[in-house]
Amino acid sequence: MVSAQPDAVAADPARRRSALGHWNSAVTSYYVLAGSSALLLVIGLVMVLSSSSVESLQKGNSAYAVFLDQTKFALIGLPLMLLASRLPVRVLRKLAWPALAAGVVFQMMVFVPGLGCGAGGNQNWVCLPGFSGQPSEALKLALALWLGAVLARKLPLLHRWQHALVPVIPIGGIIPIGTVLLGQDLGTAMVLLLLLFGAMWIAAVPRRYLVTLIVGGVAAVIPLVTLGHNRVGRIRSWLSGSCDVQNECYQTLHGGWGLASGGWGGLGLGESREKWSYLPAAHNDFIFAIIGEELGLIGTLLVLALFALLAFAMVRVIRRHPDPMARITTGAILCWIVGQAMINIAVVIGLLPVIGVPLPLVSAGGSALIMTMAAIGVVLAFARSEPGAAEALAARPSVVRRSLAVLGRARG
Repeated sequence: MVSAQPDAVAADPARRRSALGHWNSAVTSYYVLAGSSALLLVIGLVMVLSSSSVESLQKGNSAYAVFLDQTKFALIGLPLMLLASRLPVRVLRKLAWPALAAGVVFQMMVFVPGLGCGAGGNQNWVCLPGFSGQPSEALKLALALWLGAVLARKLPLLHRWQHALVPVIPIGGIIPIGTVLLGQDLGTAMVLLLLLFGAMWIAAVPRRYLVTLIVGGVAAVIPLVTLGHNRVGRIRSWLSGSCDVQNECYQTLHGGWGLASGGWGGLGLGESREKWSYLPAAHNDFIFAIIGEELGLIGTLLVLALFALLAFAMVRVIRRHPDPMARITTGAILCWIVGQAMINIAVVIGLLPVIGVPLPLVSAGGSALIMTMAAIGVVLAFARSEPGAAEALAARPSVVRRSLAVLGRARG
């Protein structure tokens, strides 16, 4: 009898549809995207507090200083995400060209004396009294919108190289990525290349043109790597089996120790040893190592599962949305956020040399968090306009009504 029940469910189409009903719902993309993003944000805030508290105290600040800054950035990003999630596709299409122009101008400001600043050899920040921002983060979202608008308009002509590569490569590739490379930020440039490739892939640009893009990107990156002494040192230390553990391999080694010491369940929240000034950038680029140390393999797998759900929701939007701009822009944002997450995690576990990109929604950093939340808001807007999604969302009772109904049942 026990083995016959699943067979009966599998044989009955109606019961099978009922069992899978919530996954086939028109609002699945919307809720999975919102839920996984919210959980990653919460995990990020908790881990930023845990990983930054010791160094904050050592600098004479409050243990909550970095956490409060990150919370402030999250509170700035939240209304932007909500606003973006309510914008119609036609409005986002109209914003594409102005957004890219503003993004490039903002990025060029890093080269203005007195405005531009940097760290670690990168000139990729705009610094003013009481304000500092990373323009390349805004440029990612602007480029995703622009690629969606341009490639969607050119869909019938993309089999011809003139339309497949122009203006995408000169305006969407060389100009924005070139300005980032001028600031020596190779990690962000790699993410922008992923974003560009993702948009062109979803737009079904012929593979021979995509191969051309890949070859051109590699050809441009190789001299930038070989001419930079710091980058060559990172790659050599990554490939070497016996590099100097006090210099080139120090950060990677301590990141690996953090992950390894966590075991299955971790040392416990707040119990990291590496955050005691052993692991550089513990609350930024290497926060995944602190997650593994404090929450163990279970915590790291949870983060990976949430990024997988994020990717699932975006792929679902790509497959279901009727507007090509929505599909192409979502593909670009997918390659940006999930691709950057995979690069960050690969660096921490030693599969890539140290590059210097944060873990989206989790690592400390205001510009990255705000613009990632805004990008998720754009995809939420697309998810709301999937076939049947708007009607399903409108038919659901408001949060207040649902809360009152629950309270009424509890009193009864």
